[in-house]
Amino acid sequence: MIRSAYLVTTPKVSFRSFRSVIRSKARAVALAAIALSVFHAKAVAAANPAPETGLPAVIVKASGKASGNQAAKLGPAYSYRKGGWTYVHLEGSPADVGYQHGYLLAAEIEDMYQVLKLENAHETKRDWEFFREASQKMLWPHIEAEYQQELEGIAKGLQAKGSKLDVWDIVAMNAGIELPQYYVPWLNKREHASNAPHISAPGNCSAFIATGSFTKGGKIVIAHNNWSSYADGARWTIIFDIQPARGHRMLMDGVPGVITSQDDFGVNDAGMMVTETTITQFVGWDPDGIPEFVRSRKALQYATSVDEYAKLIREGNNGGYANDWLIGDRKTGEIAYLELGLKNTPMWHTKDGYYVSSNFARDPKLIADETEGFKLDDLSSSPNARRITAEKRIERAKGRIDIEMAEQFLSDHEDSYSGKVEADGRSLCGHIDADPRGVPVWDLGPYDPFGAVTGKVADSDMAGRMSLVAHAGHPCGEDFLAAPFLKAHPEYDYLKPILKDMKAGPWTTFVAGEKGAVAQ
Repeated sequence: MIRSAYLVTTPKVSFRSFRSVIRSKARAVALAAIALSVFHAKAVAAANPAPETGLPAVIVKASGKASGNQAAKLGPAYSYRKGGWTYVHLEGSPADVGYQHGYLLAAEIEDMYQVLKLENAHETKRDWEFFREASQKMLWPHIEAEYQQELEGIAKGLQAKGSKLDVWDIVAMNAGIELPQYYVPWLNKREHASNAPHISAPGNCSAFIATGSFTKGGKIVIAHNNWSSYADGARWTIIFDIQPARGHRMLMDGVPGVITSQDDFGVNDAGMMVTETTITQFVGWDPDGIPEFVRSRKALQYATSVDEYAKLIREGNNGGYANDWLIGDRKTGEIAYLELGLKNTPMWHTKDGYYVSSNFARDPKLIADETEGFKLDDLSSSPNARRITAEKRIERAKGRIDIEMAEQFLSDHEDSYSGKVEADGRSLCGHIDADPRGVPVWDLGPYDPFGAVTGKVADSDMAGRMSLVAHAGHPCGEDFLAAPFLKAHPEYDYLKPILKDMKAGPWTTFVAGEKGAVAQ
C-alpha cells in the first residue's frame, strides 16, 4: 500500500477551452507550468518503483511541506514504511544525521518519550527530571563531540517540527536502559536509599551466531529476537540506514530518538555482523565511564574486525547495559562471544562453531563478582531453559543452518524445562504475558506484557549487500492485543496510556539505500 503518495493526473482540456485559455498570456504560462510539473513528477515516480507493489512512487524528504531551509538540512534523508517497520535513511555530518533523525521521526520520538517517562517512573520511583539531570551532569561530559553533535541535532530536528523536547530529554532516552536499570540500583545502594524498589538488570533477547561446518555454505549466520516490554516493543520498529561522514555505513534496527540499535542487531560495510543479549542480574556502574549507547554505536560505526569491535566496546566501559556480544566478520568467517562485564570481559573466538546467547553469563568469575547470584544450574529459569533449547536446535541443524532455519529458531515455543511446546517465558520466542509464573530473576510478575517483540536475521552474503531480514512483532506470528489483555489483567492498568496492539508483520528484507513506497 502506498502512503501519502502524490497522485498525478494530466488535466483534460477541450480544444475550444484550450483556445480560450491561450488568449490569455498569463493563463497560458500557468498551463505550461502545470504541464512541466506533471512531466517532472512522472519522471521521478518512474525512477522509484515501490518494492512491495511495483507501482510508481515519489520519495518525499519529510512531509512534502518542509521549507527551503529545512529541505536543505534534510538533504538526502528519507523514510518510508514496509512490513510493519519504518525505514529511515540518514546521511552526512553528525549534526546533519541527528537533525534528519529528529525531523523525520518527530512523532515517533515524542511517542517513545511518553513510554519511557511512564515506565521509568513506575520502575524506579524517580521522576523524569532525575534522568534529565543525570544525563546532563554525569553522562554528557563522557560523550565525545561527534555524538554530542548528533544528539543535539536530534533535538533541533524535533524542535523544527514543534516539539518541546531538548537535548537532555534525548540523552535520557538514549540511556533509557542503562540509567534506570544499572545506575539507579547502584545509586540506591550507595546512598542507602530507604524503601527503594528492587531493580534487577534485565534479561532481554535470544540469539545465536554460527559459522564453518555448522552453516549451509560455511558462511556466518546471525539471528536475534529482542525481548522487551510490549509497550517498548510495539515501537521498536525502526530500520536505520546511516551513512555517516566518517566511519562505515550501518544498517540496524532501533528505537526512535536513539543513536544506536539499543537491542544491537546490525551490519556495517566493513563486514561486521553483531548482536547481543543482556546479562541477567548484573550489578555494576562507573559514573566516570562512557555510556553504553555511545560505545555500541562507535563500535558498529568504526570497527573493521572482531578484535577492533571488542576494543571499541570495552573502551571507557561504564558497566551500563552489560551484554554478551555475538560478533562476526564476514571477510574472514570468524565469530566471537564477548562477555562484557565491568570488571571481567572474557572473549572466545572460532572459525568453525557457534555461540548461543539467552541472557546467561558463562564466565564463573563474572558470575561470582558481578551478578546478584545468577545460578547457571537452575534449569527452570528462562535464561538457562532457553540455552538448552538453543543448543539443541543448533546441534540438530549442523550443516544446514541458513536464513530459513534462523527464522524458525527465533519462532520456537519449546519449553525445555517442562518438556512442552508452549509459548511462555522459557521459550525462545518469549510470551511472558501468557506465563502465570512470570520471570522472577528479572522481577517480572505473572502475565507481565513482556517477551519477544521483533526478530532479525542475516548471513554473510546479505551482510555483503548491506541487507537483513526483520520481523515486527512476535517472530512466531502471534498478535498481541492490548484491550483484551488489560481486561483480563487489570493489575497492569498503569500501562493503559502506553500499551497498544503489537501486530505481527511478515519477514521483510531491507537493503541499505533502497527506496520504498513513500516517505512520511
